[in-house]
Amino acid sequence: MIIPGVYTPQEDTALLAGALSEEPLPPGADVLDVGTGSGALAIEAARRGTRVTAVDVSWRAVCTARFNAWMAGVPVRIRRGNLFAPVRDRSFDLILTNPPYVPAPAGIRPRGMARAWDAGHDGRFVLDRICREAPMLLRPGGVLLMVHSALSDPDRTLDHLRTAGLKASVTRRSRIAFGPVLRGRTDWLRQRGLLSPADEKEELVVVRAELPV
Repeated sequence: MIIPGVYTPQEDTALLAGALSEEPLPPGADVLDVGTGSGALAIEAARRGTRVTAVDVSWRAVCTARFNAWMAGVPVRIRRGNLFAPVRDRSFDLILTNPPYVPAPAGIRPRGMARAWDAGHDGRFVLDRICREAPMLLRPGGVLLMVHSALSDPDRTLDHLRTAGLKASVTRRSRIAFGPVLRGRTDWLRQRGLLSPADEKEELVVVRAELPV
């Protein structure tokens, strides 16, 4: 179930779910899904016998994720809060996140469902926070899996995570047709040099970062 105002799982969710399916997770591993939305990724992790906590800033998302976890018959602890605020006293074996990452022209303030994608002038308003804060919540050997657009500078993500002491790389890529948001910003993105005149697809990437033991 997806209620109005909650992000519907799309290609980025599927790309991250594929990375999750390849991640070795022992039963009972502690997993955090940040920005859970409908709860799709949290539910996939819970189906593998892990202990899942999911967080979202939207009450609508929290209610949707709780209902979907109940319908799926899996236990997921779901909390409302801004990124890592509800779990700062905990640590995790795996952190999953599909954060807002779409660059937005100046003056656009994310409201409603747009909070799931609009992420400031360079698309990194939330990404940079995750790069700073997530490493502190990982256990030794713990992994961060994060999906975002190539428009939001994956190299900068890798640099931040490596500076924090993690081993980081891009492990998955996928090119997809522009959705409605990017179609409406194509001219602006080309003016900024983020898209070439020939670009007709967006590249998504999954970044995997591991805290050494």
